Amino acid sequence: MGTDQGPETIIKALSLAHKKHPDIEFHLFGPSDVIKRELSSYLTSFTNTCILHDAPEFITNDEVISKAIRRKNTSMRLALQAVADGQVDGIVSGGNTGAYMALATILLKTIPGVTRPAIATTFPTAVGKCILLDMGANIECSPKQLVEFAIMGKTFSRDLLNIDSPKIGVLNIGREDLKGKPELHEAHQKLKNLPDVVNYMGFVEGNDIPLGKADVVVTDGFTGNVTIKTAEGIGSAIAQVFKEKMQSNLLFKILKFFSSRKNSGLGDHFNPVKYNGAMFLGLKSLAIKSHGGASAKGFANAIEVAYKLNQYDFSHQIERDLIASKSQLS
Repeated sequence: MGTDQGPETIIKALSLAHKKHPDIEFHLFGPSDVIKRELSSYLTSFTNTCILHDAPEFITNDEVISKAIRRKNTSMRLALQAVADGQVDGIVSGGNTGAYMALATILLKTIPGVTRPAIATTFPTAVGKCILLDMGANIECSPKQLVEFAIMGKTFSRDLLNIDSPKIGVLNIGREDLKGKPELHEAHQKLKNLPDVVNYMGFVEGNDIPLGKADVVVTDGFTGNVTIKTAEGIGSAIAQVFKEKMQSNLLFKILKFFSSRKNSGLGDHFNPVKYNGAMFLGLKSLAIKSHGGASAKGFANAIEVAYKLNQYDFSHQIERDLIASKSQLS
C-alpha cells in the first residue's frame, strides 16, 4: 500500500479497476485499520473483493536497501512473499524501487537463463507505443544482458502491445556499426545472429524513439533512466509553456481547441497516466512498478498492465526464447 499519495489513492484506483474487471480479487498489505477506514465509504460489491493483510511496517523511499531487505514484516516483503507462495498471481507497488527490485529478485527468483531482471515501460510515439528497457535496474550491462533484454522486450511487446514481430533496436549514439561502446558492438553482433528469435533492426538513436522507428528499444539502466526522465521533463515543460501562452494568446486558444481530447485524442495519447505501470522483466512471477506519485487513474493503469499480462504464459515464453537464442549463438 505504499505510494507518495497515500492509501486513499490506491483504494480509489482499486475501485476503478474493479469497475472494469469485477473478477479481480485484491489482496491489500498495509495497516489494516487505515485500509478499513478508507474502504468504509465504498460499496460492498467492491469491498467484498478486498482481502486485508495487516502489515503496519513499511519501507520508506530513502531507506537503505540493505537494511530494507532484512526487515521481515514490511508490507512490500509480505506482499512479495504471497506471490512467491502462490497465494496471489502478481503484485503492483508504488514503493521504493530499489528495495522492490532487490526483494522481488530474492523472493520471486529469476527465470532460468536471465542474468539480471530489467525494468520495462511503455512510451508514446508518433505511430503508437514502444517498449523501453532497462529503465534503471542495471546501471551497467554486459552484451549478454543486453541480448537478454532484447528477447524479454520482444515478449513484453508482443503480449502487452499485440505486436507479432516487434522491431528491436539497441540505443546508441549513431546507427553506424562502429559507433558506441564495445559492449554495444558485441550485443549488436549477437542480435544480428538471432534472426529466428528476434526481429533486430540494428542501432537506433535517441530521436528515433518518439518517432516510433523501433517497437522495443534496448539500453543500459543509466541511459534508459536518463532518457525517460528527460522525455517526461520536456513533455511537462511543453505543457506548461502551452498553458501559459494559451491564457493570453488567441492563436494558442484555437490550437488548444483543435488539440483537445474531444477533437483529436492528442492529449490522451501523450497523457503519462496511460503509461504508468513498468514491469520487472526476467522474474518467475508478475511484478509491476507504479510511479510513487501516480494518481488513482495512473495506479489503475498499472493494475490494468498486471491484469493483461497475467493472461499470458509470460515467463515460460521468455525462457523458451532464451534457450533458442543460446542454441543459435553456441
